[in-house]
Amino acid sequence: MKEDKELVGVKEIARRAKVSIGTVDRVLHNRTGVSKKTKDKILAIIAELEYQPNILARRLASKKMLNIAVLIPSVSEETNYWKAPLDGILEAGAEIKPYGISAEAYFFDQNDKASFIKQADNILGDGVDGVLLAPMFMKESEKFADECKKQKIPYVFINSDIPNHDSLCYIGPDLFHSGSLGAHLMHYLVSSSDQVLIVNISKEIDNLHHLLRKEEGFKDYFKKHQLGNQIVKLDIRSTDYLSVKKELAKALKNEAIKAIFVTNSRVSSVARYLSEAKRADIKLIGYDFLADNVSYLKNGDIEFLISQKPKEQGYRGIMALYNHLVHAAQFEKAYYMPIDIITKENYLFYNN
Repeated sequence: MKEDKELVGVKEIARRAKVSIGTVDRVLHNRTGVSKKTKDKILAIIAELEYQPNILARRLASKKMLNIAVLIPSVSEETNYWKAPLDGILEAGAEIKPYGISAEAYFFDQNDKASFIKQADNILGDGVDGVLLAPMFMKESEKFADECKKQKIPYVFINSDIPNHDSLCYIGPDLFHSGSLGAHLMHYLVSSSDQVLIVNISKEIDNLHHLLRKEEGFKDYFKKHQLGNQIVKLDIRSTDYLSVKKELAKALKNEAIKAIFVTNSRVSSVARYLSEAKRADIKLIGYDFLADNVSYLKNGDIEFLISQKPKEQGYRGIMALYNHLVHAAQFEKAYYMPIDIITKENYLFYNN
């Protein structure tokens, strides 16, 4: 009767290293109790033999389901940005399901802090093994991350980071440099006497780290390069179109404003207003490769869209947790996504 192929592999590693099978097993599972010298010797033999443990058999034999919780905003009428990360999450979830690992999404309303708190509490009460988190509300996200650490639940951030927190890793854009890129593009569109309007559209602006970091990067670029343009800021806290329209109409009475930078995916609301008001004199830059945004890009109402591979963020986030939980893998603290520039000339060739 043939011995199990994986067991033969472990036996051969143990024979060559002149240690017990149990010692090899401790190294394979990253357990303590093995000296560095012995561990290095075993790892060298594993590399030489190109040994791959049969993870599927091991996971099924354990009969323990590992559960990853995903805490992200729901898709809304205002923006369907979060469909792209969710698509990546579902794709990764389908890949790891045969290994006895589930990925369940807990959705919150990005305009409702209470819905975030409720879903965070649900996750902590469900006894999960890992968390993928898109931090939206800073104080509440910090509290949730601290509780995960207390309960020894590994967590990964996507889309936006929380500095000085012990996440497994962050997968997403460098937000500050993303804002700087927006400013770099903008300075080609305006003359030195033009004013530039930064528009934040969210009910929770003061609590949204990802918007504010982009704004900081944008302003820093103009300051660092000693550009003479005055930067004006407009925070729109009611996110329905009529409110956006009203606030923009008021702000654009200032005829010196010749360009607008929108810090999130709601740039289509601004483009709609400019189109309806026939303000072709105003240049517009915003975020994300969404159908509504692309339609205004094609029509020339938006000059540039900046995108940061949201689908890939979701996919990589789940796979990072899978590799940590199953393979005890360690990661760099930040994996920055490329910052892509989309125009009406290249949008046909872009994929989230």
